[in-house]
Amino acid sequence: MELEQPPLSYSETPPRNRVSRLIEAMERGDVTLERDPERGFLPSLLRQLEISESSQVLVFSKTSLQVQHISPRNPRAVYFNDDTYVGWVPGGSLIEISTNDPKLGAAFYTVRASLRRPNFRLETYQCLGCHATTMTRGVPGHTVRSGYPDYDGKLDAQKESFVTDDTSDFRERWGGWYVTGSHGDLRHMGNAFLRGGDLDTTAGANRETLGDLFNVRQYLTPDSDIQALMVLEHQTQMHNAFTLADFSARVLGYEYPDQDEAERAVQLRLIAKAVVDRLLFRNEFPLTSPISGTSRFREDFELLGPRDADGRSLREFDMRSRMFRYPLSYLIHSEAFDALQPVLRAEIGRQLQAILERGEQADEFRHLTPELRKELTEIIHATKPDLFR
Repeated sequence: MELEQPPLSYSETPPRNRVSRLIEAMERGDVTLERDPERGFLPSLLRQLEISESSQVLVFSKTSLQVQHISPRNPRAVYFNDDTYVGWVPGGSLIEISTNDPKLGAAFYTVRASLRRPNFRLETYQCLGCHATTMTRGVPGHTVRSGYPDYDGKLDAQKESFVTDDTSDFRERWGGWYVTGSHGDLRHMGNAFLRGGDLDTTAGANRETLGDLFNVRQYLTPDSDIQALMVLEHQTQMHNAFTLADFSARVLGYEYPDQDEAERAVQLRLIAKAVVDRLLFRNEFPLTSPISGTSRFREDFELLGPRDADGRSLREFDMRSRMFRYPLSYLIHSEAFDALQPVLRAEIGRQLQAILERGEQADEFRHLTPELRKELTEIIHATKPDLFR
C-alpha cells in the first residue's frame, strides 16, 4: 500500500487526534504542562491525555528510539488509554507518544524531556521504519513484540520473535517485558533472559513484585500488570485492523471508481470480515488458569463503560477462560471505529448483526453461545444503537 500516494498521502495529511488537540490547546494558552522534579512532564502529560498511571507496563528489550537508555535495570514504561500510548525511560531525553488518528492510522510525536517548556515534534519517517512494516500489516500502527532477550536487553536476532495479540499462545508472549500478576500453570516469556540459549519461563512466572530486579521507585507504579499487557496486545492489533480496513476501502474507491457494484460489494465484505473476526475475538487463546493483576488497572479500565440498563459493559473482564466477559471489543465505541469509511462501517454492522441476531457463521464463532449472542445484541442496542440498521 503506497502511504504517500493519494488517497492516503500520509505526510501531507494534517493530524487530527488526541495529541494534536492537546498541542493546539497549549498553543492557545488553555493548557500548561507542569514539570515534575523527578519525572519531568510525564505525570502532567498523562493527566492531560487522560491516561491512567495504572496502565503502566514495562519493557526492557531495546526496541525504541532510546535504546541506549533501556536495559533490564532501567526498563521503558509504557502508559496507554484507548487510543494513545506514551513511552518514558528514566534518564531519557525524550518522551515518545503514538496515537491513533482517524485518517493516518497512527501518528507519532516526541517531547524533549530536558527542556523547561515541552516541545512537541511530529515524527514521520523515523518511526514508520518500524511502525509501518509487516509487523503492523503494512500500515502505520502499533505492536507488542516478544523476543528472546539477553542480559542487556538486546533481542537475539537469530531467534524467532513474535507480534502478539489475543490469539497468541501464552508461551510466545512478553519476551523482553516485565510481567506482574498471577496466571497459574500458564507460562510466558516475560521476566526472563537467555541462558544457554533458552529462557527459564518457570522462574519468571507468577511474579507479584519487581523490586529485586531494578529500582521500581523511579516509576509511577511498581507494576507491569499482566491484565494491562493483555489489553494492550488486543488493542494494538484491533487498531491496526481498523486502519488496514479503512485504508483498503479508501484505495478501493479511489483506484476503481467505476467498478461493478456487485464486485465492489464482494471486496468490501472481505475487508469488513477481517475486522469483524477481530472484534468478536475469533480464535482467541483459551485461558486454562485464572489471571489476576497487581495494580488498579482492572478497576480503572472497567469504570469507563458505557453500560446498559442492567449494568453490562464490553469492558468487563472474565480472565478465567477468556479475556472479556462479553467477547466484542470495547473499541466498537472508539473514535477510530466511528471514523471508518461509512460504507465499511455499515458493512461491519451488517455482518455483526447477522452473526449476533441471526446466528449466522455459527461454526466460525463457536465461542459465541446463544446466550452470549443475545447478551451482546442487547448491549449493542443499548450502548451503540446506530450500529445495527
